[in-house]
Amino acid sequence: MNRQKQISANILEGIAKTIGDTNRGLTGSEIGYILQMAKLKDVDPVNTKWRRIYNSFVEFQNKNQTSNNILNFVKLSMDPSRYVGNTNLFNELRDELNQKMSFAGFQISESGTLQKIKTALTLSEAEERADRLKSKLQNRNGHQEIFKFCKAELLSNNYFHAVFEATKSVAEIIRQKTGLSEDGSELIEKAFSIKDPKIQINNLATETEKSEHKGFANLIKGVFGMFRNTTAHAPKITWEINEQDALDILSTISLIHRKLE
Repeated sequence: MNRQKQISANILEGIAKTIGDTNRGLTGSEIGYILQMAKLKDVDPVNTKWRRIYNSFVEFQNKNQTSNNILNFVKLSMDPSRYVGNTNLFNELRDELNQKMSFAGFQISESGTLQKIKTALTLSEAEERADRLKSKLQNRNGHQEIFKFCKAELLSNNYFHAVFEATKSVAEIIRQKTGLSEDGSELIEKAFSIKDPKIQINNLATETEKSEHKGFANLIKGVFGMFRNTTAHAPKITWEINEQDALDILSTISLIHRKLE
């Protein structure tokens, strides 16, 4: 990585609090190991986890006037292999880190790589954008679930993050309704199976009804394939979703939520 500029103390603190979260973050021994791997000095090993990480960040940056090793620490902490069997935790931490790191011009991909992005907007600009999107969705009579994703922190970088989070809400509702634990296409196939449906949108008594049921399942699969599947995540760095795109996509997700309800 080329020499990277320093990251503000507020952003460093936010990153440290996520990675060193008492309940979800790294253990004390993991912190020590990754600090060593990232060639960061463990200056305060007896302090709370997040302060231990933060103090190490500050010591390095003050001494070297660059954030390179700090960014490497984040990358090592979010190596997907560390979260095998705990995908939800990985996604939760990654989303939280990306919101904070977007203000420094970085984000972590699903593959765990660190990628440069356009530095996030100010919060006031993001809030203005969120209010505008929310108002337009209200005019479209959007489902109540959709409005959870019209928040400034989700829109501080671009609209993709709000859309991405909204698609995840569909899978979560389906899991809640069915008790299934799968994700993606496997979840949809089990939930909307014609032979043994956990969810059905009609009586499945005629070929027309069966066709409608299958079409609805395929619609959800299409949304997942476009915004959730691993192969679809890579282009999101270069694919700029504008406000009109976001409105159309969120309206489609709103339709899905209404049918599920």
